[in-house]
Amino acid sequence: MRLHAPLILAALADPAAAQEFPQEFQHRFGETTVPEAPERVVSLSYAGADSLWALDVAPVAVRYWYGDYPMTAWPWAEEAAAALYGEEGPEILRGDINIEQIAALEPDLILGTWSGMTEAEYGLLSQIAPTIPPAADQSDYGTPWDDRALIAGRATGHLEEAEAQVTAIRDRIAAVAEDHPDWQGLSAVVGTYWNGTPGAYGPGDIRPQILSGLGFVTPQAIEDAIPAGSFYASLSNEDLSPLDADVLIWLADSDDAGPLREMPLRRMLTAHVEGREIYADTLLSGAFSHASLLSLPYALDRLVPLIEAAADGDPATPVSSSAEAGLAPEAQ
Repeated sequence: MRLHAPLILAALADPAAAQEFPQEFQHRFGETTVPEAPERVVSLSYAGADSLWALDVAPVAVRYWYGDYPMTAWPWAEEAAAALYGEEGPEILRGDINIEQIAALEPDLILGTWSGMTEAEYGLLSQIAPTIPPAADQSDYGTPWDDRALIAGRATGHLEEAEAQVTAIRDRIAAVAEDHPDWQGLSAVVGTYWNGTPGAYGPGDIRPQILSGLGFVTPQAIEDAIPAGSFYASLSNEDLSPLDADVLIWLADSDDAGPLREMPLRRMLTAHVEGREIYADTLLSGAFSHASLLSLPYALDRLVPLIEAAADGDPATPVSSSAEAGLAPEAQ
């Protein structure tokens, strides 16, 4: 299943041959030196393999996040992963960080900017190989998509290609924003309804960060509901008002929208009445959440037309994904 080819083909020249080493990385736990272009990379970040595959890097191990796909390669990444591995594939790291499992792989680089590693885990991992956790000013899962890709490129000797692909996606996001001046300053919420509890992501999360590039802002009510040190707000079924926004994107944890249809008080939201809800099915939610060099082109292809229909606030222009899921005003 081919959804989107890599945004930019591999550079004619080998960036690893041109990039100088050693490379120094400042981060929350100090400094890491990568002495030379690595050959055995462990991708410890959730969704971190995507951007490495886009850079023609085949990590010896990748971190499982979610989804039932071979090699953890979702459909937008399966072509790139298959081209690098054939049928063998990388080792899959599941669950908590397993120091012994990683040591047995004999890596020469461990990338963990989106891994949730603790300082104690960093201390052990850095004895195995140069290890790169988040920057000092970033939360465990707050490193922006472009920073993650550029760090991966620089650490593996593929900075030139990483810069080219990041620039192409940045330019596309900027072009979408320029084409939609009416979006600038509108509010947008990325909401969830998991296990019967509503919630939303704050501006420090990767998904609202992408929407901010399109001109949207996270409502202050969501920011106020986020606990200190977190990126997510759990809300009450009795008060869904923080979710009301000019665009409300529901992330799916399955393709069954039944729980959302039955969600208490959801139909009282202005966002619902005015047809401003977007239902992001499992694949779109995954692409939006991976926020990688491979997933973002696919996410933008699908998301932009949905936002266009939602942001106008006119129920007569239905949001196709919400209508198909039975969430549109007229469907209820």
